Amino acid sequence: MRGLRVVFAAPRQVALEEYEVGEPGPGQVLVKAEKTLISTGTELTGLSGEFSAGSAWADYVRYPWRPGYSHVGRVLATGEGVQGVQPGMLVAGGASHASPVVVEQGRVRPLPPAISAEEATFVTLAVTVLNGVRRARIELGEVVVLVGVGLLGQLAAQFARLSGGLPVIVVDLAPGRLELAARLGATHTLCLPVADALPEVRRLSRGRGADAAFEVTGHPAVVAPLLRLLRREGRAILLGSTRGLSQVDFHDEVHRLGLYVIGAHASTHPPAETPHHPWTQGRHRELFFDLLAAGLVNVRDLITHRYPAAEAAAAYGMLLEDRTRAVGVILDWTGVG
Repeated sequence: MRGLRVVFAAPRQVALEEYEVGEPGPGQVLVKAEKTLISTGTELTGLSGEFSAGSAWADYVRYPWRPGYSHVGRVLATGEGVQGVQPGMLVAGGASHASPVVVEQGRVRPLPPAISAEEATFVTLAVTVLNGVRRARIELGEVVVLVGVGLLGQLAAQFARLSGGLPVIVVDLAPGRLELAARLGATHTLCLPVADALPEVRRLSRGRGADAAFEVTGHPAVVAPLLRLLRREGRAILLGSTRGLSQVDFHDEVHRLGLYVIGAHASTHPPAETPHHPWTQGRHRELFFDLLAAGLVNVRDLITHRYPAAEAAAAYGMLLEDRTRAVGVILDWTGVG
C-alpha cells in the first residue's frame, strides 16, 4: 500500500512524499488519517532550523524530518494481539502527518462518541499542557501568569483556570490571541512585552506577585523577565521548549527569592501509574476527553485555519510568514487515498 506524508527535506522546505506502508504487525494498528493538527512550536522550530548544533533540538530534528504527532483517523486493520481497537473505529494518537500510517496500539485511543475528529487532534498537546499545569501545583485563588498564548498557552490558560487560578493573566503581543484567551476564560490580558508586565502583574495581584508563571513562547530571552513576575518562593513553569541559551542571574533572580523552576516536558510524565504518581499520559488523555465531553474545555474556537493535506506547504508557509495570525491549524486528509 502506498501513502502520503509531510516531509521537511531541509530547513524551510515542505513537501508531500509517497511512501510504502506495510501491514500492521503484532500490537500495531493501520490508520487512515482524517485530521491532523500542526504543533506550531515544535514543527516550526524543526522547519526553520533555528536551533543550536549539538542541542537536543539538533538531535531530535534530522533532515529529512517527518513532523507531527497529533493525528486522528479511522482504523483500517489491526495486527495480532491488538485488543480494544477494531477496524472502523475513529482513533486519536501520536502519528505524524501521514496517511495511511502504522501505529503502535499504545499510541492510539478510540474517540468517545461526543468528540469530533478535529477536537481530538488536540489530545497530544493537551496531555503535555495538563502535565505542565499539574506540575505547577496551582491552588484555589493563586495568581497565575502565562506569557505567550499561542496553541499551548491557550490550553494552559483554560486548564489553569479550571485548577483554581484566579486571576489568570495572559501576556502576549498579538491582540487577536489575547481576545481569544479572554473569551475562553483568562481574566486579564496584557498586550505588552513581558519585560514591561511587572507593574500590572503587581497591581492585579495586590502587590504580591504571581504564584505561578508559565513560559509558553519558546524564546530564551523571556525566561529572565518571567522570573521577576513571581512572588518569593513562586513557581516558574517552562512549558514552551525554549530554543537556545537564556541569561539569568541565578543569585538575584532565583536563589535569593527561593524560586522553583519547573521543567514541563511531556517526557516528565511517570511511565506507569502509581498511588503517588497516578497521572500518566494515558490518564491525561482520559481526562482531556472527559473535559471536552463535559463542556469544560473549548478547543473548537482554537481552530483558526483548515487546509487540505495536499496544501500542507501553504499552511506552513503561512505560519512561517506570521504565526501570530494562527492558533490551531488543521490538515484535512479526507481526500487523500
